[in-house]
Amino acid sequence: MRLHPSAVFGPLVALLLAACSAGGDITRPIPTRWVSATQPPHRLVVMLPGRGDDLQSLGTRGIAQTIQQHWPDTDVVLTGLTMPFYREGRAAERLHEEVIVPARRRHYDQIWLVGISLGGMGALLYDRSFPGDIDGMLLISPYLGDKAIYREIQAAGGLDRWRPGPVETISEANYQRELWRYIQHWSETPERTASIWVAYGDKERFRDRIALLATQLPPGHAFELPGHHNWTLWQPAATTLLEHARPEAGSPEAARPDADQGKTRTGS
Repeated sequence: MRLHPSAVFGPLVALLLAACSAGGDITRPIPTRWVSATQPPHRLVVMLPGRGDDLQSLGTRGIAQTIQQHWPDTDVVLTGLTMPFYREGRAAERLHEEVIVPARRRHYDQIWLVGISLGGMGALLYDRSFPGDIDGMLLISPYLGDKAIYREIQAAGGLDRWRPGPVETISEANYQRELWRYIQHWSETPERTASIWVAYGDKERFRDRIALLATQLPPGHAFELPGHHNWTLWQPAATTLLEHARPEAGSPEAARPDADQGKTRTGS
């Protein structure tokens, strides 16, 4: 059942930690910057920033160029989908209406989401709200909620044994539970996880939760790298994911791990 996206993103105000978050004017469309491929484009990557980044900082970091270095037939759209849009309660809906739907008119073969930190969680919740609407996700240090729900899952013996209870309309009280219910169902939909990839740092405060998500992915789709929750990690993490999730990613061939991919799989 598809839930209204505003029910998903409204409670994300609670995700704010001590550090600053980027601003944004929600009375205007989501800021975007299109970076055209140097080859005929077959795919679009939509970049969702982390809590401390915005459209300008994504441009300064050169993440679009990193993507196109590895996927040269890819147009990239950087977005300024910052915390004020999540606070508004319509981040997923607006991303769909203002970015994804117009992009589909360009007749790309694939549309992928790449999300860092809060943007990684945003990508997951978008996919939950609009199932089947995108072709793949690259998740870099995705924020997946607090320790309480993780401890509950571990106490139950892991995601396979965890019983989240009846499905509920998402609210501030239960959005983390509903997010993990969605991740739990990945084990029943291997065709979905064939095009989901994650990378994160071995010194991140959220490492345990991301490693738990990684257990739901095919071998070779999760990468634990040296580093903390910052751009010193995120640039090489993006490169790692782009090198493994090639343009044919999501095809049956891409879903089968090879020898060098398998050694990077991690669990919790």
